[in-house]
Amino acid sequence: MGGDGLVAGFHHVGCTGCTDYEAAECPLAALAPDGDQPAQAGRPTHNDKPETLGPRTRARIKTRVPAAIVAFGFVSLLTDLSTEAVNAVIPLYVTAVLGMGPLAYGFLDGIYQGVSAAVRILGGWWSDVSRRPKWVSFLGYGISALSKVGLLFVSGFPALMAIVTVDRLGKGVRTGPRDALIATASRPAQLGRDFGVHRALDTVGALLGPLTAFGVLAAIPWGAGGYHTVFVISAAVAALGLVVLVATVPDLRSAPRKLKKFGNWKDLRTRPMLRLYVVAGLLGVATIGDGFIYLTLSQRESLAAQYFPLLFVGTNAAFLALSIPLGKLADWIGRGTVFVGGHVALLAMYLLMLQPGGSVVWIAGVLLLSGVFYAATDVVIAALTSQIVAEQSRASGISAAQTVTALARFVSSVGFGFLWQIYGSGVAVMTSTALLVVAIGVGTTLLRPWLRVGVV
Repeated sequence: MGGDGLVAGFHHVGCTGCTDYEAAECPLAALAPDGDQPAQAGRPTHNDKPETLGPRTRARIKTRVPAAIVAFGFVSLLTDLSTEAVNAVIPLYVTAVLGMGPLAYGFLDGIYQGVSAAVRILGGWWSDVSRRPKWVSFLGYGISALSKVGLLFVSGFPALMAIVTVDRLGKGVRTGPRDALIATASRPAQLGRDFGVHRALDTVGALLGPLTAFGVLAAIPWGAGGYHTVFVISAAVAALGLVVLVATVPDLRSAPRKLKKFGNWKDLRTRPMLRLYVVAGLLGVATIGDGFIYLTLSQRESLAAQYFPLLFVGTNAAFLALSIPLGKLADWIGRGTVFVGGHVALLAMYLLMLQPGGSVVWIAGVLLLSGVFYAATDVVIAALTSQIVAEQSRASGISAAQTVTALARFVSSVGFGFLWQIYGSGVAVMTSTALLVVAIGVGTTLLRPWLRVGVV
């Protein structure tokens, strides 16, 4: 088999130069995802063998972020702008407009965190079996876009809960296939960096969403009109994201042609994967949802409603700044190390929340540590799972790990809301802190084989 594996795992439809050696090792796939484009005189094409390419071309292929990842990054940017604009107002909408308490919001946040677990593995398995991760992802994005339209017609807590459920089902369907496509487009040694690039673009949208909500609530600060305007903008941006997905994301295949069995359930029950499930579950139970953190800060600092979305902006700004550096760090020192380190940052945030606080510096510290946590875990978990699971079951494996996390965070949200309702936010935070200390210890032990770089 010719080639040197410069773009391992990257297979695109229509590559006429991949007939004599494995398509997964096509050295120009990252440079020109569309194999139907005509070649230009003097420039390398897919028909060139790797050994005929110059060293500068090889180096550029090795360091360039694949176009598929950038394209999916812009899809995620638009989708997160749509989602986070809504998320930034939902906690206040439930507690201030609908008049519900922390337990009701905890149940809604639990649905938001956990309901996607019902379909995550199905979405990943379907992607592996069909080898069409783009179109399985499209279905998930489409379901979520429809839910944004539904927000325009709901009133009352039960209807809102139903809409959130539909949105999260779409999230569950799309996430595994999307991350599998990203892993397929990446070189194994640069998984962390490439997931970091995608999450950075994703976070630009997560940054713009709350800013949009802030601008709308500042302009329409009375009644429910501002919230409904946010819902309209969210639906329009979600529809635009679907258009970008169809037009720009290539339909990459998820495994080399020599692999015959896709979506094999046995690949999800290996000892390394079982270790990962245990760690993800324990750490997920100890993770406090964003909405509760921001409600705690808002309650202690008596923030005006229009400023509430800016708390989301602080976390997302830190995430944006750190996602690529921490992804690269994970490739360098070990993905397990960065993943556990992210939860150490979360523990530091809990301890800071338990302090008297009362200053802008205190709020900024909480938001910064929250951003460090998400940059070190959300970026790395998909890369770590891709490193552990068999390639032909990559989407299923990523979805399985995310399912465990989603279920654990459902339990966390409902439990935290109950403790807050009965005993107050301080007791709830202290309980999560104790759980997290135990979970970090267990996680460090079980992930020991992946605390070093290059371990598979």
